[in-house]
Amino acid sequence: MRVLVVEDEPMLAQVVAAALRRDHVVADVVGDGASAQERLVVNDYDVVVLDRDLPLVHGDEVCRDLVASGATTRVLMLTASAEVPDRVAGLALGADDYLVKPFALAELVARVRALGRRSRPAAPPVLSRAGIELDPGLREVRRAGELVALSPKQFTLLEELLRADGAFVSAEHLLEKAWDEHVDPFTGVVRLTVLRLRRALGEPDVIETTPGVGYRIR
Repeated sequence: MRVLVVEDEPMLAQVVAAALRRDHVVADVVGDGASAQERLVVNDYDVVVLDRDLPLVHGDEVCRDLVASGATTRVLMLTASAEVPDRVAGLALGADDYLVKPFALAELVARVRALGRRSRPAAPPVLSRAGIELDPGLREVRRAGELVALSPKQFTLLEELLRADGAFVSAEHLLEKAWDEHVDPFTGVVRLTVLRLRRALGEPDVIETTPGVGYRIR
């Protein structure tokens, strides 16, 4: 899952991003509404953690524009106000969930996870293909019943390939889902991670590569 954290308090923004990354979520951070609008045009996010009271462009406008664009990105709106009319107003703008400051980080991560599941088509609790089973909840992978140890990046790539159910997945899509905006797209990180994923899964090789098209699980 890829998340954009939009928060003008730098320390809080970094704390939220760190909590998400510990839960294997790719998180980008910006500190104002204008930057958020730019990132939302360039990158495909599953969830936006959106502070309502932002400089340059108000969070309400960011939310309104995102909903109007037709994007499937879900919005978790943050606010310092616990008043019911404020919460109702935020949800009326198109926000999917609302969290009042101060909040527990564990609750925020859980809400982001729940919204992330709603941002994409429903999938079975356990993804399986070619003798490989991946449980997103337990973050376990098995092949022929045996546990397979994967790094977080390898796990994310395998999850995306299994979700595609035999269709090709482009390197660009995998880059979007597994790395934040600071990665250099020309470093070959996707190719290298797929290579390591192949080794971890063992023989016979089930990942098919087509140059210029992408990767798939046969």
